[in-house]
Amino acid sequence: MIIVLKPDASEAQLEHICERIREMGFRHEISRGVKRTLVGVLGEEDRLRNAPLRAIPGVEDVMSVLKPYKLASKEFKAEPSVFDLGHGVKVGGGNLMLIAGPCAIEGEDILREIGKSVKAAGANVLRGGAFKPRTSPYSFQGMGEDGLKALRAVGDELKMPVVTEVMDPRQVELVNEYSDMFQIGARNMQNFNLLTEVGQTKRPVLLKRGMSATVEDLLMSAEYVLSNGNMQVILCERGIRSFDKSTRNLLDLAAVPNCKGLSHLPIIVDPSHATGRPDLIPAMAYASVAAGADGVHIEVHNCPEKAMSDGPQALLPNQYADVVAQIQKLAAVMGMSIPQAG
Repeated sequence: MIIVLKPDASEAQLEHICERIREMGFRHEISRGVKRTLVGVLGEEDRLRNAPLRAIPGVEDVMSVLKPYKLASKEFKAEPSVFDLGHGVKVGGGNLMLIAGPCAIEGEDILREIGKSVKAAGANVLRGGAFKPRTSPYSFQGMGEDGLKALRAVGDELKMPVVTEVMDPRQVELVNEYSDMFQIGARNMQNFNLLTEVGQTKRPVLLKRGMSATVEDLLMSAEYVLSNGNMQVILCERGIRSFDKSTRNLLDLAAVPNCKGLSHLPIIVDPSHATGRPDLIPAMAYASVAAGADGVHIEVHNCPEKAMSDGPQALLPNQYADVVAQIQKLAAVMGMSIPQAG
């Protein structure tokens, strides 16, 4: 840590600051400038981060030299992480994960039909929500355990890893029984009890960026999972809120190379929730891969006008097939491979 003293800080205050630092068990180095005096504080990271240094008289600011997301950072692991999702599918390190499926699971038969079409198109992970966080309490909330059973059955039949959202710590054990990967939605990105709970499992965790979260916020949420022993976290950029009403959210594609420069964790992009518009999803999917994303997450439904959740932003199966065909060409240019499920 670096302590910046106030311009009018006295020698007595400086001595008191140094005394308090020593009492806390830290070492210090003083650097005197023309207008400012800085005190470098050396010690164990976690204790330094929680020390009440700003409360000492004469202190104007305290700045951290090290990143607060220790396990998620490239300083902890320089090489990109690669996670095995099962059925031959990997993500990270040049492996492109293509997640596709309906927003909500509406029944086993329709999920099977959609699943067959997206796998034929080239998707390697099947998605579907059994528990749905909805803005209105009167909207469809998902099929619960029956939906999980349908997802597991279709995933096993198609030999595809499956991912579904978990909304509450009390659901973790149940979802863990049926899913190959947890999804933490944008609304729960800072649900620290939930992050702690999935951190104690061995399932990969797909962590979506909150609607108003910074990149550092996202990485700090990932740190909760990592610090509890689960090192398999996949970041997901799904758009942040803005003043523009022409799209559902504002897709921050700079977050992809930004996160890759800061962290070893894979990062994918969800252009469906980011734009909310089928006409924009293809272009944003291509741009995501070009930006270096480790995967693309797209909602697909065989009859969007009858979908029980987020129908207006879903692609039709033939539209999805066209998108994947272009992604395959782009992946080849980018030197990436798309593992085939099964």
